[in-house]
Amino acid sequence: MATDDHPEISNAEFAQFQKLIYSIAGITLADSKKVLLVGRLGRRLKHYGLSSYGEYYRLLTGNNEPDELQRMVDLLTTNETYFFREEAHFEFLSSAVIAKHPVGTSLDIWSAASSTGEEIYTIAFVLAEKLGLKAPWTVTGSDISTTVLATAERGHYWLDRTRGLPIPIMHKYCLKGVRSQEGSYMIAPEIKQRTRFLQVNLNRPLPEVGKFHVIFLRNVMIYFDAETKRQAVARLVQRLHPGGYFIVGHSESLNGLTDSLRAVKPTIYQLPA
Repeated sequence: MATDDHPEISNAEFAQFQKLIYSIAGITLADSKKVLLVGRLGRRLKHYGLSSYGEYYRLLTGNNEPDELQRMVDLLTTNETYFFREEAHFEFLSSAVIAKHPVGTSLDIWSAASSTGEEIYTIAFVLAEKLGLKAPWTVTGSDISTTVLATAERGHYWLDRTRGLPIPIMHKYCLKGVRSQEGSYMIAPEIKQRTRFLQVNLNRPLPEVGKFHVIFLRNVMIYFDAETKRQAVARLVQRLHPGGYFIVGHSESLNGLTDSLRAVKPTIYQLPA
């Protein structure tokens, strides 16, 4: 498998990367993703002046370039996201969770595969709209990729990245860029100060992140095998408050993965109080 710009990758070399990304992130890289891998990693071979993916693999596993190993993970785990994606989940958050949460107590939510931040800020917008900016609430965002976390923490999006964001919400909670930043929007400080960002590998024991009333884990388990899913869900459930909700993507299900949660509706589960 070669392109005009990148060398061919052999089946044996591709298998090495499949095992490597699985061991690090629990991601099962299907054989059909060979073109994606070549497209995303080929530029790194050029950067180092390497002639084969085998050489790049040896560089990654030689313990001499830990930053490059993280870069490889970043390149292979970045996925599409946008504001208010799968909007029914945010309607549920508004009507079933926020509306029933005890007044005056902090409502804490975790976006556990937050990518470039659109999900984190969507959650924050919903909380700000329903609870206001004086009520106690927080949103934690985490991802295995340091690159996407840096984008999320900046909270700076060009207009072509504001897909799904309602104009009134944009005007209320974003600052419009001027001069060299014209055509971009920055998340307002009063929203950003309610957020925090952590690098978390869901395929490893979790750091001490606290407890949450809602955990979003959307559109990431499709890349995990069954056992990796079970282990990740088990770790995350331990971070839920009793009565808390666990929300997965519309193409995902927790059926057969855990006995700890009950289904409230498709893709939305609850830890019994």
